[in-house]
Amino acid sequence: MNHSQATWLHIGAGSFHRAHQAWYLHRLLQSGDHSWTLALGNIRDDMTPLLQALQRQNGEYTLETVDPAGVREYERIKSVSRIVDWDADLAALTAAGAEASTRIISFTVTEAGYYLDHHFKLDQSNPDLAADLKGDSKRTIYGAITAILKARQANDAGAVTLLNCDNLRHNGERFRDGLLQFLELRGETPLRDWAATHTASPNCMVDRITPRPVPAVAERVLASTGVKDEAAVMGESFIQWVIEDHFIAGRPALENVGVEMVESVLPYEEAKIRILNATHSCIAWAGTLTGLNYIHEGTVVPAIRQMAYDYVTEDVIPCLSPSPLDLGKYRDVVLDRFSNPHIQDSNQRVAADGFSKLPGFIAPTINECFARGKTPHATAMLPALFFRFLQRWAAGQLPYQYQDGILDEAATRAMLADADPVKRFAADPMLWGKGAGTPELENVLREALGKVDAWLAAA
Repeated sequence: MNHSQATWLHIGAGSFHRAHQAWYLHRLLQSGDHSWTLALGNIRDDMTPLLQALQRQNGEYTLETVDPAGVREYERIKSVSRIVDWDADLAALTAAGAEASTRIISFTVTEAGYYLDHHFKLDQSNPDLAADLKGDSKRTIYGAITAILKARQANDAGAVTLLNCDNLRHNGERFRDGLLQFLELRGETPLRDWAATHTASPNCMVDRITPRPVPAVAERVLASTGVKDEAAVMGESFIQWVIEDHFIAGRPALENVGVEMVESVLPYEEAKIRILNATHSCIAWAGTLTGLNYIHEGTVVPAIRQMAYDYVTEDVIPCLSPSPLDLGKYRDVVLDRFSNPHIQDSNQRVAADGFSKLPGFIAPTINECFARGKTPHATAMLPALFFRFLQRWAAGQLPYQYQDGILDEAATRAMLADADPVKRFAADPMLWGKGAGTPELENVLREALGKVDAWLAAA
């Protein structure tokens, strides 16, 4: 690797990046390794107030962490050395990404931000993606990265690693598939060929619970550190990052600050997505249905905790065994993390994007159980909870606004208004893949809905 200072550009200025990737790079700087500098930008203007606050603070902000015992620690994060101003054409972001010194571009745009169907083909019906495909805008990660790669190719800026840091199975491969399809659909075949040889997209697994910041975080930061911080962020004390060591233009020595560099991230990723992410959604949907606001509240309700425990124990662990991880121990650690009352992680945040999470986190276990000749009674409780959650949404009875990047409101309302909505729900190939429309799936969902109804009646 060239040890002159290289740039790591991150796209997605939300809390997670600032509590996770930026924290690791901060630790590297603190160790005396100044070979990399971090730039931060965003595709959409919703983060402009935050970016402006960071600009006023020279990119610095305070990270508050809290462990299950309630011990809070405060650290001033100084890794973000450059804020990329947002503009509608993403001109500044494109210019930053096209610099020869930029060797890594990472991004966090949520699971819904990749617009992939169950065959991993781009959903061209999405209006943002359709506009980017026409070249009318740059509202998706594909539009933004295409502009950057085009400028890199023109500038002869060299190879770059494109690092997906979202909770998406095979996240590097999925993004790369989407990007190459996007370029093909745009008729950018020479750029597609250039990208195929001048970029790498390693898979990685990221983990740290990071709630949306509330005013109380800044208040605690001020009280504890004396710093008035407009960009304070908080997260749990637990943190993990596992990355496949397949970088094309050099990388920081992340292994020196606790990042696990591996040949294949697959077993870690599967455990995290199915045990942590799916269980998180289960608790959020169940908690919402019983009038709770926070994840920790649901996790300590015996019936909800049992649902989550049974889902992992009865169905996920058999699907993922053998594994290099102790899956039973991982399950218990996850449930303990979720029960931390000091995180104040909202059901609204975790319940979001169900139309991406159901096929991504939950349907694979259902389909694999059926393939092994086992009926996934425990796993079916999760989509049953989501189905009842959607009915509350359609009736205007949720206590908050449901946020879902790929929600087709008209189609979902039509499904719920059908003479047999469960049959229609079970027949949706976007949700269930190869299991869609089978009598086995429909039957286990009906059985699970009966159990959910009985539980709600007794709750």
